[in-house]
Amino acid sequence: MLSCRFVRRTYEWHRLAYPIARNIWHAKQSREASSLTASFKKTGKAALGTSAVTHITTLSNGIRVATENTLGHFSAVGVFVDAGSRYETPRTLGVSHILDRMAFKSTKNRTSAQLQNELEALCGNVMSTTGPESMIYQAAIFPKRLPKIMEFFADVIINPLILPEELEEQQQTALYEINEIWQKPDMILPELTHTVAYNNNTLGFLMICSEERLSAMKPTIIREYLERWYRPERIVIAGAGIEHEETVKLAEKYFGAMHKSVGPTHRTVGDSLLETIAGVKPAGKPSLYKTITTAATSILQSDSSSSSLSPAHEKAHYTGGTLLLDEPTLPFTHMYVAFEGLSVHDPDIYILAALQTLLGGGGSFSAGGPGKGLHTRLFKRVLSQYQWVESCLCFNHCYTDSGLFGIMMSYRPEYNYLAPTVIAEQFNAVASLGNGCVTEDDLMRAKNQLKSNLLMSFESRMVQLEDIGRQVQVNGYRIPVEEMCEKIDQINLEDLVRVAQRVFRGNVYNEGNGTGAITIVAQGMLTGLPNVEKLFEASGLGRSRSRFI
Repeated sequence: MLSCRFVRRTYEWHRLAYPIARNIWHAKQSREASSLTASFKKTGKAALGTSAVTHITTLSNGIRVATENTLGHFSAVGVFVDAGSRYETPRTLGVSHILDRMAFKSTKNRTSAQLQNELEALCGNVMSTTGPESMIYQAAIFPKRLPKIMEFFADVIINPLILPEELEEQQQTALYEINEIWQKPDMILPELTHTVAYNNNTLGFLMICSEERLSAMKPTIIREYLERWYRPERIVIAGAGIEHEETVKLAEKYFGAMHKSVGPTHRTVGDSLLETIAGVKPAGKPSLYKTITTAATSILQSDSSSSSLSPAHEKAHYTGGTLLLDEPTLPFTHMYVAFEGLSVHDPDIYILAALQTLLGGGGSFSAGGPGKGLHTRLFKRVLSQYQWVESCLCFNHCYTDSGLFGIMMSYRPEYNYLAPTVIAEQFNAVASLGNGCVTEDDLMRAKNQLKSNLLMSFESRMVQLEDIGRQVQVNGYRIPVEEMCEKIDQINLEDLVRVAQRVFRGNVYNEGNGTGAITIVAQGMLTGLPNVEKLFEASGLGRSRSRFI
């Protein structure tokens, strides 16, 4: 089976952090995990065995090979490239999206049809994944297929042809995908929340190629991006359920010819994306998609002389801001409220993950059962109390040098006057000790759920693979699951309140020197919506800022 998976921030709501787990919501219950959960409830401690040893070898050209030989009928292998939308420049804007679509097309050694036939013969699951900080090629295969898939990955990564006719075909497919995304608030608003939070820099660059950029995308642009970022020192080859020595030999054989190189310094843009969006006033009534993407493209193409930093060295600068999109035809109003969160290297990352689990949330039509969030604060104190709320949940996005933490709510528009107040109350309730705040039982339940989700997630070979690859890529090593659970066990109420205050009061100081201001994005019928920014400032949330967008 072959697929290209364009990972949008939409799918990261329950993502804890790379040092903790990846895609934990895909995990399924098992007898072993259930018994572990029972043990957590009785003792509050993780009853764990010993993790498999992670072996790491660095090849002469800088490629790192990391494997764990855990037992199982299937093996998983992946190539992790330190690239993505945050590294795009005015010339390559949108290329990550298109490169994902072109992942398994013609190479110097195979036609596209030959690639498809060989993949089907592998009897495995092969996919590509694009994110803001990584490009991943991964596969679940039978162990004996390892040499074949390694040679295959090397071919598509090192020798892509980027044929004009294949690019044109994928442009048409991407155009349909883009229009679909912009019609769905739950898919596009997380993107816009990042665009507002990181105004015109790094993590704020849209992961979705604009229509204008799509038509301007040429093979030469894609090749430039590949030459700049697909370098051996930026690549990790990871494996789960495979022999380390064999993997190292195969990596040397198929990837050893890649040479380290020093590319040119790319300039970054300096004009304000959101100011331009707000200033665009085309004739008639343009779609939200065309207004924003046209504005973004015009800014990024006007490559000014504001910064000489290479995208590889530019830190994510959190700006905060407000973006209100009046769309009266939508049945619900959708509001996202966020603060700068923690990077994956922050020692408080486990506490923030526990806070997200504690807040939890979900939709109003949850059928109940394990993992549905029925005991989380947002379910008990919002969804169960206010029938006009369609969905409400906490999100936590963690990156290498910053993060984004907040609450989203979808609700009936006649309650615009009340919704911001309800959201503000949830933030403040977990940022203090006392009546109506978090209890020891609440915290213990959240910690047990977090550990349970963590352990169950690693039952998946692909989750294990991605955890190995991304941890080695980000940290240079892999943190054992025992250590993760031990750190979760050590969390107390004072820790939880301290970190909540640190985030919600705007006192996070990451490398990018963020403003600490609050980020607010709302879409739908906005009649009756108060000045949300001032309301949150009056509630003591975020650091005040002088500019209102």
